[in-house]
Amino acid sequence: MRLDKFLKVSRLIKRRSVANEVADMGRILVNGIPAKPSKKLKIGDIITIGYTNREFKVRIIKIPSGNISVQESPTLYEIVN
Repeated sequence: MRLDKFLKVSRLIKRRSVANEVADMGRILVNGIPAKPSKKLKIGDIITIGYTNREFKVRIIKIPSGNISVQESPTLYEIVN
């Protein structure tokens, strides 16, 4: 699954267009490397999202085949410190 779609489906970022913009600014890292929105993700990848005053890191646990419910979205990742 593409990075921008995963961020939207997992509700880490609310809209795919916003995920594209943030990735294009270089604020999203996958395994420590700046990633484009089209980056293909796999289970175990660590996504770091840089905000203005903090970072948010998650590890991918599951990649869905399509859209999922709001209640299921937190099961796709675990927060990493």
